Amino acid sequence: MSVTTKTETKDSTVDSTVWKTVHRVVFPTDGDTDTLPLYVDFNAAQRVVSPEEAGAGATAASVPGTRQRTDFIQGRREMRLPAFRRVSLGTYFNAFPASYWRAHTDVEQVRLTVETDGDATVIVYRSTPRGTANRVDSLHVTQGAPVSIDLSIMNFADGGWYWFDLATGETATTLTNAHWSVPQPEGFEAGTLSVGVTTFNRPDFCVKHLRTFAESPDLTEVLDELIVTDQGNQRVRDEEGFEEAAANLGHRFRLVEQANLGGSGGFARGMQETVKAGKSKYVMLLDDDVLIETEGILRAVQFADFTRKPTIVGGHMFNLYERSVVHNFGEVINEYRFRYESSGDSQNVHDFGASNLRTTPWMHRRIDVDYNGWWMCLIPTSIIKDIGLSLPVFIKWDDVEYGIRAKAHGYTTVTLPGAAVWHMPWTEKDDTIDWQAYFHQRNRWLATMLYSPYSRGGRMPIESMMVDVRHLLSMQYSSVELRLQALEDLLEGPDHLHRNIGTKLPEIRKVRSTFTDAQVSKDLNKFPSVKRLKPPKFGLIPSAPATMPAAISQALSGILNAVRDPREGAVDSPEAVVPAMDARWWRLARLNSALVSASDGAGASWYKRDAKTFRKYMVRSITLHQKLMLRWDELAKTYQDELPNFTSPQTWEKTFAANPAPVVEPKTATDK
Repeated sequence: MSVTTKTETKDSTVDSTVWKTVHRVVFPTDGDTDTLPLYVDFNAAQRVVSPEEAGAGATAASVPGTRQRTDFIQGRREMRLPAFRRVSLGTYFNAFPASYWRAHTDVEQVRLTVETDGDATVIVYRSTPRGTANRVDSLHVTQGAPVSIDLSIMNFADGGWYWFDLATGETATTLTNAHWSVPQPEGFEAGTLSVGVTTFNRPDFCVKHLRTFAESPDLTEVLDELIVTDQGNQRVRDEEGFEEAAANLGHRFRLVEQANLGGSGGFARGMQETVKAGKSKYVMLLDDDVLIETEGILRAVQFADFTRKPTIVGGHMFNLYERSVVHNFGEVINEYRFRYESSGDSQNVHDFGASNLRTTPWMHRRIDVDYNGWWMCLIPTSIIKDIGLSLPVFIKWDDVEYGIRAKAHGYTTVTLPGAAVWHMPWTEKDDTIDWQAYFHQRNRWLATMLYSPYSRGGRMPIESMMVDVRHLLSMQYSSVELRLQALEDLLEGPDHLHRNIGTKLPEIRKVRSTFTDAQVSKDLNKFPSVKRLKPPKFGLIPSAPATMPAAISQALSGILNAVRDPREGAVDSPEAVVPAMDARWWRLARLNSALVSASDGAGASWYKRDAKTFRKYMVRSITLHQKLMLRWDELAKTYQDELPNFTSPQTWEKTFAANPAPVVEPKTATDK
């Protein structure tokens, strides 16, 4: 490994290399101990360990002396340590993801620079793809004399990070500045970006976005425009504080209002407005209901500036309610089943508060992805000009499909560690059984027809049929109705995509309102008392099948029960109260009626078994799946041929023009 250490003083030799800061060490300033583990690791002595070692000993959170110390944080860039104290910056936001830079850029070395107001020791580490930590060097830093060390990243092909620990001596010392920088090539031009936010009735979050951007001078240096596409009837411009926040951003802010075209319509508008303006090298798509780490946006831009070719750079999603928990580290498409899933050895729902970066071996292997969610995703405008805008699908699969489409055109997506937002987790809702069931079904089939390398979509159509059966056994008839409507629309061909993007949601809501399983009541006293005419066989409580034969056996038993009319009185009262987390097919299939709580806990719905409805939907589902299989090649070719048309700026422009913002009366003083 090539390591060059230098102390920066007035007499230092002039270095002709221009170094570009791409990763600054930062700290949270809100005193939140939940997020602090993402920035500082107070368990400096603990090394990266294997899962076996971790299971045999204490976790970082349980080791004495590892209590979070928000009082050490003195500012966005500063941390003051008392005498004889050591902390590690081997954390999600402050370690340097060397393997990602090695894989996607021509950068060969990185420089770490550290500055303090007193004496301290800087201990530099690197990790291997297996998660083993290796000490690289130890540097002494004194007041007014920053130290830097140049580190090779050439042997980080499969994974690995750099980080440093900071240790004080006999006196308290403040870390005043630390950053990672890379050599800037000749002719280098830094890019700027526009940020496209799509919102529907979350004006308060949008005003927070405006304030966040306006209060970050480092961010405004690279920001051309913050474009908010407002699709709701609770207008952003009517929100308290909007005018002041917009004025602070000035020419860097633009508000666009249009009808509700979903996330895909809103983000397509942000893409289109950015490309038309012709100022930005990148557009970043950002959800309206996220909390932003502004440094992550800067890192995404700076990383994209150095990639070998235009690259989509996404960020991770942390849990808005459990701030140290990440959703996952990257996602790929299982092409045979055509569904998205975690990439490689990465794990879902990882808590950095329990096991930080240095103690999580799998996290040191580089995670490659097929796409990145549009909660935070930077896309070069050159890619948009080449492959078009979003699919016109309202919501679901638009971000996934765009990553697959970009990959098919030779472009890479990177989910970059150190770039992230906090967002509400998917575990707080089940959007596969509400109005979104239509879009889950239609859009997955569409993506499969566009890109599946397997004949007739591999296993996906079979799974689609199995999902219908699962919902029918669960008495979720409204979900099946929407899923079947999705297949019927798919059979129409591509013309329906733009035609109904602005009208389909009201139609779906109207259809769902007629089904009892979709009618949620907040007043549980309105439902009859639980009464079961026949007790469960042998008094056994249903449990999840442990094997495939057991699952088939339970499904067949459930089908036999579902095709027969329930005994008299069996649906006059709920037979059981079933919590949302327990509302699984293998439990509901044994019941003729049930009171099922909503996933958000706000109420409950009364599910009722209906043999006639079950039989009707089974026949309809089988018929539609047969039609799709028979017409697969024809439909797939039609959608593939029309893809450049229905994702083109010209077609989207017509859709925007045909769906202007509805007239909304401004709020009065009493409304506010």
